[in-house]
This record gives sequence, C-alpha cells and structure tokens, in this order.
Amino acid sequence: MSKRTAKIALLMIFVGLVAMFASVAPVHAQETGVAAPAAQGGGLLTTDGARKLGGAIGAGLVVMGGAAGIGRIGGSAVESIARQPEANGQISTAMIITAALIEGVTLFAVIICLLAVL
Repeated sequence: MSKRTAKIALLMIFVGLVAMFASVAPVHAQETGVAAPAAQGGGLLTTDGARKLGGAIGAGLVVMGGAAGIGRIGGSAVESIARQPEANGQISTAMIITAALIEGVTLFAVIICLLAVL
C-alpha cells in the first residue's frame, strides 16, 4: 500500500469515527415535561444507528483483511513453488492450512460484527 493510500484510509477512518460519535445527540438536563431533542429525532445518527454502522463497517474491514491475507498467502506460495518445484506438496499443504485458519478467524470476526448490528 502506498503512503498516499494509507493516508486516505486513515483520513476516512478518522472522519467516520468523528461522524459516528459527534452526531449522536448529547443528553442535556431538561426541565420536567420538556421532550429531549433525541426523542424528536434531532440527531444526525442515533445510538442504534451508530451501533449498526460500526458493525457493518467492521464486517467490511474484516472481509477485506481476510481476503488480502489469503491473497498474499497464495501469491507467496506460487512464488515459492516457482523457486523450488520439488517442495510443491509441502508448500501447498501449508498454504491451504494457513488459508483455512485465516478464513475461520475472518468468519468468526464477521459474526461478531454482525451481532452488533442485530
């Protein structure tokens, strides 16, 4: 990943976090009988909406990270097999086991993120 891409990604994460936390309507002391602004729909993003948005963003990031990890494993395995064709079986076995472990962790993390949405 280039420096520019990393800076843009960090900026997007920061803007998303600021939007998520700053838009939740703060609770202020109210006189008796006066409705709170959040109850009238005054906030840009409710607490429930922020929870769902965070879970959805987290699930997307987990899937992208898992895909990138498995892609790097596959690329490295093909490169290793090209360098040492006689080690094809050992490299392929290690690649499949590692990819399965990454896929399992990714699935578990997606389930955890989606539980936040429900």
